[in-house]
Amino acid sequence: MRAIISVANREHLEELGRALAERQVTIFATGGTAAALQSAGIDVHPVSRLIQFPEILGGRVKTLHPHIYGGILARRSDPAHMRELEAHGIAPIDLVAVNLYPFVETVAREGVSLEEAQEQIDIGGVALIRAAAKNFQDVIVLVRPQDYAPVLQEWQERGEVSLETRRRLAAIAFQYTASYDTAIAEYLRSQDPDYFPEELTLPLQRLQTLRYGENPHQRAAFYRWGGLSRAKDCRPAVASAEVLHGKELSFNNLLDLDAALAAAGSFAAPTVAIIKHTNPCGLACGDTLLEAYRKAHAGDPVSAYGGIIGCNRPVEADVAQEIHQLFYEAVIAPEFTPEALAILRQKKNIRLLATHAPIDPSTLNAQIFKSGRFDIRSVSGGVLLQTADFIGEHELEYRVVTERKPTLEEMTDLMFAWKVVRHVKSNAIVLAHKLAVVGVGAGQMNRVTSVQLAVEKAGERARGAVLASDAFFPFADGVEAAAKAGVTAIIQPGGSIRDEDSIRVANQHAIAMIFTGRRHFRH
Repeated sequence: MRAIISVANREHLEELGRALAERQVTIFATGGTAAALQSAGIDVHPVSRLIQFPEILGGRVKTLHPHIYGGILARRSDPAHMRELEAHGIAPIDLVAVNLYPFVETVAREGVSLEEAQEQIDIGGVALIRAAAKNFQDVIVLVRPQDYAPVLQEWQERGEVSLETRRRLAAIAFQYTASYDTAIAEYLRSQDPDYFPEELTLPLQRLQTLRYGENPHQRAAFYRWGGLSRAKDCRPAVASAEVLHGKELSFNNLLDLDAALAAAGSFAAPTVAIIKHTNPCGLACGDTLLEAYRKAHAGDPVSAYGGIIGCNRPVEADVAQEIHQLFYEAVIAPEFTPEALAILRQKKNIRLLATHAPIDPSTLNAQIFKSGRFDIRSVSGGVLLQTADFIGEHELEYRVVTERKPTLEEMTDLMFAWKVVRHVKSNAIVLAHKLAVVGVGAGQMNRVTSVQLAVEKAGERARGAVLASDAFFPFADGVEAAAKAGVTAIIQPGGSIRDEDSIRVANQHAIAMIFTGRRHFRH
């Protein structure tokens, strides 16, 4: 038997080489792989011996030859194929172990040039993998180091590698090359992140199979974008965060953690967001994270129970002590001090996740723009893709449309509430006062009901608060309900044919109102 090995990832390479040598398999390998096997004392021959031609163009051409591909692609059950091999002096190749140049890891580095990226586009390796996978009945194809041991074990125990295993390995191989090509295509179009290609594949890597989905009868898995890892990516993300403590994350936990990360990361000041069913039931900024937590919890103490916390500052002992007093499902933050971990780990089930990266508007926005990736929603028979809902602070253009202008304090709260409302399900209404959410109306079928819910939740705290609406008021009844509750200022996109009615009611109650011209629907 004969094998070709050419691997950029040399994990478990020595074990593979020794196992093949013990089975009297003749090993051929490319330059760096051959050197690594030789240094381990394993007998290996250069691939150039198969083709009687040296590697050229700095290694760009080394395996593209009929003596290699004929040996891989020939069907052993086809007498004509075997006669042709014999006529041309070609021997069959029975195993191909190949993985590819580290393109994804290369382009993830800061400052990588186009030329450097191009040099990491593998050609011969992809061709070897596809040829072996096509002829999987006769050729074993290995692209992942974690597959070496189980395949070798099966070979040892059964005296062969089963057709079922060979077919499974071929499926892994084709997905591997498809993901590789997808990463290259994504990189090459990254200069135009608004571009929606006619055909699209997504570079996703499975992190884990989840116990179930949104409900116990649904199956689910967690994937991350190819190339995103905590070790190589300095941008905060749930998929690259380190789980420091707690039981296995659920599908719903992951959704809420993402919402918590996005909400807390919308602010530069110390901020805490408390999320329930992907909506912020509490969110506040403070001079310290402890102050922000207390204000956020006070926003809706009942709903906070069992929620998910997002913090944009490292969690220290004082905040941990407050969190420890109540039941929360999970906390995500840039870091946790050792003292904070000791306190929070007293609760066996709470999940603690550290991004090991700053959580703030600059890092989250960099993630949105650098990745060039889409916001994806599924529908029956297809998916919807859109760019992320992001508007930088410098892009926000507003105009005062009422007789009274907002005071400085109101304006500060209006800008705060406008950032918060983007994270609330439509129809979305947020009441805020002194940089803290005091009432939320989310997911209602009409806007006035959302106002009424937010006002009811706020109670007396609605008096003197400001209101943010994610879309325009179709009727003046929402403004009227806010005025009766004591709201003093409103921020909304405007654009309704009845805007003048809303402005008139606002003026009647001396409410300051500003239009942004942008809406933030979140379905």
